[in-house]
Amino acid sequence: MTYTLIGSPASLFTGKVRGYLRWKGISFEEIKATADVYRNTIVPTIGWPVIPVVQTPGGTILQDSAEIIAHIETHETGPSVMPGGAVQGLASLMLQLYGDEWLVIPAMHYRWNYNAEWIYGQFGQTSAPDATPEEQYAIGRSVGEKFRAMVPALGVEEATIPGIEASYEAFLEDFSAHLALHPFLFGTRPSLGDFALLGPLYAHLYRDPKSGELMRRIAPRVAQWVVRCHTPVSTDGGYLAEDECPATIFPILKRQAAEQIPFLAETARLLVEWASQSSPGDFVPRALGELPFSIGGRSGRRAALAFSLYRLQSILDYIESLDTPDRLRVDKFLASVGARQLSTFRLPCRLDRKNYRLILGADRS
Repeated sequence: MTYTLIGSPASLFTGKVRGYLRWKGISFEEIKATADVYRNTIVPTIGWPVIPVVQTPGGTILQDSAEIIAHIETHETGPSVMPGGAVQGLASLMLQLYGDEWLVIPAMHYRWNYNAEWIYGQFGQTSAPDATPEEQYAIGRSVGEKFRAMVPALGVEEATIPGIEASYEAFLEDFSAHLALHPFLFGTRPSLGDFALLGPLYAHLYRDPKSGELMRRIAPRVAQWVVRCHTPVSTDGGYLAEDECPATIFPILKRQAAEQIPFLAETARLLVEWASQSSPGDFVPRALGELPFSIGGRSGRRAALAFSLYRLQSILDYIESLDTPDRLRVDKFLASVGARQLSTFRLPCRLDRKNYRLILGADRS
């Protein structure tokens, strides 16, 4: 029984899923997302050009990285990527939100401001593997310019770049300090949080040459962790006893609480405005507007992406699912990392997915 992974070596979320599939011991075939695969398979099935896409042995087509992992966790045996403890489980989900929706800022910055010429060739090799290097570069540049045009929407501009780099390098320093004591986030077994961080840290920030040189120079332990996660050699190991979340992770979570969580709270206000003029089942726009944000001590403006709220919703659902003793421990943990707001935060409406796109759910707060 073999899964099919359609993706690209340069794709952030493909890296996340690939590392997970390898660690889980899932039999899978990887197909590169060439121009023909996009045209004949991905777009007719999903509706727009996006990767990764996974087809299960039963023929089910999955697209979102978190939903791919959740599906496999439910349908396949073997060690779980989700820690069993309430605090570790919550921290893992929080780091998925951070890796998927915030580390993408430095990932895109370093790619397009330091590695653009190299990545054009990489895109061309994937899109047109039989073309000449010159043809591949031209094709890759045509594809890549579309991605490069998205960079300003993420808040990457002259005024914010020093903050983006400072925040990322501080993350590398904090993660390095943690990895000096533990091989993964919560012990000797990788978690969902590990694989979520792997996406940007492998596909963009390790693999792209300039940012990869930076990581190997100032954070060699992180570079070693990237290799462990992307090409794991064993499913042995476990999570720390007594649901311990190491104190060495706290600086990362505190940075998330200071930078990302306030921005998402403001994004939720824009969702209120949009939902007030919409009906259940309506497709949610990719961006709800533009908002101020701060990163690494610098301020700017960036797009307020609805999908970030969908990822946040899974955290809020998790918190609400806990029984009273676990909820009390989780609330204490959130306060200790500066994210007390998540204990009481509610989205103004439910976000669901239909035909691989976000829709407004029927439930309203």
